[in-house]
Amino acid sequence: MNPITFVLFGATGDLAKRKIYPALYHLYMNGKLPKFFSVIGLGRKELSDETFQAHVKQSLHDFYRLEVQENDTLQAFLSLFGFNVLHIDQQSHFVQLNERVEKWEQEVGGTANRLFYLSVAPNFFGTIASQIEESGLGSAAGWKRLVIEKPFGHDLASARELNSQLSQAFTEEEIYRIDHYLGKPMVQQLEALKEANPVIQALWTNRYIANVQITADETVGVEERAGYYDQAGAVRDMFQNHMLQLLMMLTIHSPHNVASAEDVRLKKRKVLEALDPLQRQDVHSRIVRGQYASGTVQGKEVQGYTSEPGISPESMNDTFIAAKLNIDNYHWRGVPFYIRTGKRMQSKHTRIVIEFKEPLSSSLHPDKTTVPNMLVIEIGPNEGITLQLNTRDPHHKEKFKPVHIDMYPDREEAPEAYETLIHDALSGDSTFFVHWDEVELSWQWVQPILEAFAANEVPLYPYEAGSHGPAAAEALLAEDGFHWWFDEPSEPAAPAAVNQADQVQDQRIEPVPVN
Repeated sequence: MNPITFVLFGATGDLAKRKIYPALYHLYMNGKLPKFFSVIGLGRKELSDETFQAHVKQSLHDFYRLEVQENDTLQAFLSLFGFNVLHIDQQSHFVQLNERVEKWEQEVGGTANRLFYLSVAPNFFGTIASQIEESGLGSAAGWKRLVIEKPFGHDLASARELNSQLSQAFTEEEIYRIDHYLGKPMVQQLEALKEANPVIQALWTNRYIANVQITADETVGVEERAGYYDQAGAVRDMFQNHMLQLLMMLTIHSPHNVASAEDVRLKKRKVLEALDPLQRQDVHSRIVRGQYASGTVQGKEVQGYTSEPGISPESMNDTFIAAKLNIDNYHWRGVPFYIRTGKRMQSKHTRIVIEFKEPLSSSLHPDKTTVPNMLVIEIGPNEGITLQLNTRDPHHKEKFKPVHIDMYPDREEAPEAYETLIHDALSGDSTFFVHWDEVELSWQWVQPILEAFAANEVPLYPYEAGSHGPAAAEALLAEDGFHWWFDEPSEPAAPAAVNQADQVQDQRIEPVPVN
């Protein structure tokens, strides 16, 4: 078997400790790592291999989801790790790294393969890729792959510049862009849900679906990410990547046979190409932005965004965004897609709600109280798929009541997203990674939003922490005769009302008139 070297830039960082090392350990424990495998961690501080191994071990005790046993298996896993000091502006460090990797590869024999994982700030991506190429580190006899984390740029121009830099050293097929939402088990099951169930597949069109709602709510605030988040906001941190990826995965129609990575990539691109373009002058009518004010989240009083450490009291940054999108193709023309995501919301969940159309005849339920049929896909934190139907209420025979069919009853422990994605990257399966086409097209669609926000052409609504967001988000759906479905699918959202926070006389975030 051919050796694989896993070269990890940013080996002492938070992502490595919380996600990468636990994922590698789980793969090792389940026999999913190659027989000949080594990890070379890189960082700016001088560490011995033994000190680095102790660091990895502590990360497992702190963040691995199962109990870590102190035994020979753990020691064998830790022995895979070594450390090299590296400053990205010093090519000599890359040359020394290449010499170490080559020495190990020669000892093992076979055709050498190398995976470079960049767990560092995106502004270092281009320099690292260039140094890998120029130092000879990227000249493995077998394959080489580059794994990078979002954000892939902060707007359309920067994304294109980054892609140009990476393309100097790696082909598109060698670049694996991680969006960890694509590693979530329920997201990966979306296509199987449609293709393996003819009943669901038959309903998956504009003929039967009234609207689709995709929600990702968080109860946390900005926490320690103030420096990054105040420059990114919800639109860059969540909407342009995670939320649009969920939209693509939900709406693609793949062939009936098993779809290849190329099939999925092509279908996802076609979804983005079919999105009705958003003109800057129309942003205010299709996008709602908000910023959390003080309030109570899960019984705890929390401060507003502009009172958070590291955030300017004058910040106009968005912590909430809701949007209406339309896909102009055969399957989805006429179906509104509503997307919302925010911080300091009432509850934490990522959920997709497919609301089906009412029957043409309403003679069976003239009271108009019957809730619609819905398919609810819970992506996290509690996975589940529920089909909501109606049955006659035995106590009030003139009325109907909703019943819920659990379509996901056999819940087994699902792998963590990073376990799946790292295994796929090692295996060369790019199905659930982000292709450049998707990055570019998503930024193209989002660019007018960024420009309108920067010019303050869209109202910035305050919303009370612990609420469902600004009332304007409910009004966005009300224009089409719909409303958001929140924690209980059988219960509609409360009627739109102005939060107390919306009444605060604060000119800084008072809605800006739009001509």
